[in-house]
Amino acid sequence: MIKVLIADDEDLVRSGLRTILSSAGDIEVVAECDDGVHVADLARLHRPAVALLDIRMNTCDGIDALRALMALPEPPAVSMLTTFDVDEYVREALRLGANGFLLKDTEPVHLIKAVRDLAAGGAVLDPKVAARVVTTVADGARAAEPAQRLLSMLSDRELEVVSLVGHGLSNAEIGQQLHLSEATVKGYVSAVLGKIGAVNRVQAALVAYRGGLIA
Repeated sequence: MIKVLIADDEDLVRSGLRTILSSAGDIEVVAECDDGVHVADLARLHRPAVALLDIRMNTCDGIDALRALMALPEPPAVSMLTTFDVDEYVREALRLGANGFLLKDTEPVHLIKAVRDLAAGGAVLDPKVAARVVTTVADGARAAEPAQRLLSMLSDRELEVVSLVGHGLSNAEIGQQLHLSEATVKGYVSAVLGKIGAVNRVQAALVAYRGGLIA
């Protein structure tokens, strides 16, 4: 079972996410809270594989909750739950190690797939927010360089890998598509991150989007 923690200050949102995820036979919502202040303690207690964090919550927002999770010895994969007006939070979430960005009204089938992908080591980026995320981080660190120039440093195989990372595939899924072992894919992903100056898979996906590698 994939254990999931949900943090959102809206009861209706939490209820909807719980209902959708619980309908999948391999996903269990093991903890919920309405404020980020409780997230790290719940993660220590329940050891979820995935955490879904609302970026904006009252006392402790999703960024502070993400920071607390990343300080744990074995943090879960984290996707931020966003709306269209959270640009100022995106760069910090990426810097801290967020694995994805999902809209709160993501369609059920896509939400379930996203949680499975996160649990398997993938990254998720809702197509509806991709352009805004890309624009927001466009002037950050190495991403300030033209994406085409960054991508030109990659081999053909590395370009294939980063393209599939951009589509949210896990290492295992990439291996299946390219007929490579999971360990080999992991090596390619590490090499790609180093060459393009990305701190995580989501940032690599953003470079792929900006460089036209992904439509």
